[in-house]
Amino acid sequence: MDLSIVIPAYREAEKIGRDVTAAGQFLAGAGLSGEIIVVDDGSPDDTTGVARAAPVPAGIDRRVIRFERNRGKGAAVREGMRAVRAGIAMFADSGLCIPYENALRGFELLRRNECELAHGSRWLPDSRLLRPHRLYRRFLSRMFRSLVPWVVGMDLPALTDTQCGFKLYKGEVARTLYSECISDGFVFDIEVILRARRRGWRIREFPVDWTNDPDSRFPSILGPVRTAVDLLRLKRALRGSAQGR
Repeated sequence: MDLSIVIPAYREAEKIGRDVTAAGQFLAGAGLSGEIIVVDDGSPDDTTGVARAAPVPAGIDRRVIRFERNRGKGAAVREGMRAVRAGIAMFADSGLCIPYENALRGFELLRRNECELAHGSRWLPDSRLLRPHRLYRRFLSRMFRSLVPWVVGMDLPALTDTQCGFKLYKGEVARTLYSECISDGFVFDIEVILRARRRGWRIREFPVDWTNDPDSRFPSILGPVRTAVDLLRLKRALRGSAQGR
């Protein structure tokens, strides 16, 4: 199997059908064998039912995992990544902000063994922002980027976009990293990067074509406070795991 696609979803009954169908059409059109794994993070709507009913091309495996309660995006991606079976795994946010065809750029980086993790980035020179964030989301994004090194006490690798929801991994790397991770919320991306750096695994970014989806699940009012608390917890956890070695 060539590629596993994990799609975390919460209250996405209006979008998830298009996501699943688009992922299946991408795999078939690119000539890739693969699977689609939707993880419904305890949605109160019919996200699970719509994901199971969405049409996909013949030969594409589709699985839907449902949490009984909302646990957070990090927990949803972690559950999906632990279940992937392909040689390369990716996760993509719901809403088709980035066309699935962009994944071929990261897929080739991994296939040529140029890295172990390939991240889509909205901020590379060749990236295209077809509809940018609203002003307050841009402010939150800048605040997050400045907050991470200060709270965690570690400089991240030279990455331009740690939070882009479009990332690919070698399959075994994905299963290993996400089996170690503990972050249930939005800081899971940072935890994965830091744990990968500890193992000496290489991260490369690739440009994407990105359209902002204003229907975001990030809590814009309490989000920064929760994120700071989650980062402090992550700092303590990583410090403890390092001391335990």
